[in-house]
Amino acid sequence: MHYLDHSATTAVLPEAAQAAVEAMCTCFGNPSSQHKMGIEAAARLKEARATLAEAVGCAPGELFFTSCGTESTNTALFGAAFKNRHIGKHIITTELEHAATLQACRRLESEGFRVTYLKPDPTGHIAPSEFEAALTDDTILVSTMLVNNEVGSVLDVEAFGKLLKRRCPQAFFHVDAVQGFCRIPLKPYKWNCDLMSISGHKIGAPKGIGALYMKKGCNLRPYLVGGGQESGMRSGTEAMPNIAAFAKACEIRQASMESDYEHVQELNRALRTELADRFPWARINGEADIPHVLNVSFEGCKSEVMLRVLESEEVYVSAGSACSKGKESHVLKALGLDKKRIDSALRISFAPSSTMEDVEALIEALQKGAKMLKR
Repeated sequence: MHYLDHSATTAVLPEAAQAAVEAMCTCFGNPSSQHKMGIEAAARLKEARATLAEAVGCAPGELFFTSCGTESTNTALFGAAFKNRHIGKHIITTELEHAATLQACRRLESEGFRVTYLKPDPTGHIAPSEFEAALTDDTILVSTMLVNNEVGSVLDVEAFGKLLKRRCPQAFFHVDAVQGFCRIPLKPYKWNCDLMSISGHKIGAPKGIGALYMKKGCNLRPYLVGGGQESGMRSGTEAMPNIAAFAKACEIRQASMESDYEHVQELNRALRTELADRFPWARINGEADIPHVLNVSFEGCKSEVMLRVLESEEVYVSAGSACSKGKESHVLKALGLDKKRIDSALRISFAPSSTMEDVEALIEALQKGAKMLKR
């Protein structure tokens, strides 16, 4: 089996799975309980929070556990918009964003907010000058991803943060760092970032765990209320097995981030060389800034059919974001690509566990598919 769809999700690391089992079967107390087992669980919760906070680049008290990146983003956007609604109603995001951001913004539009969706250039980037031109006196919130999940472009969040705080100092700046976490260093303070979303299942933790960085002093309205867990920001008994696994996966990925990056970069280079040699008619989409994602169109070969061919060879990639569920990629559309190119696009995404054998198997399967499908 050759799995190359790591932007969608990753296999749980064995060490992370073991950490979850220990939290389920050994140290299974409720962190809010005042007896010995509860105190032990609370200590593990504190340790996990410190591990994640160090990786994010923030203080432990600024990191709150959630169920996923989508919940983190929704908490950030709805909380920030409603806190600042007395200042203005203007929100800025981009056409490249994940559905968690786009759908939240559309709901905010239905509730009286005005949203500007910045269009990327054909490479998948947005110039700081374009961002600056969109700012208005009543801009109260900006939400942008760090790394695009379909084409791998890295947005200039540092420039965006500086421009935003200079023009609209009271506005909140949210960064969706789900695809960048444990791949490139995060620097929320340097980026003037108030809110940041991360997720566990992209780095070898189970599905169902995420976190939200919230800069001290933001004091947003909680998205979930109840028992007051997570300092009142996210009520509900903490999912300690997933939290323990998230921390362990983060610890492993952070320790080898530089070497992992170099390994993935080598695989990406090899794939690009093979594509250029064997598929000179294929076209790479966007201009990926990280090696973990490569989006390429094999015009004349419908992606949905090519996926079935690859699957028959036990090679797994995707035709876009997993959240799109087969719909036309809004990211590739935003880049200005025509329908034929969009309909023939495949996203190949690597992880540290990927191998050169995976690349070779992909190339062989693509050759089989192209021979069958290209007209």
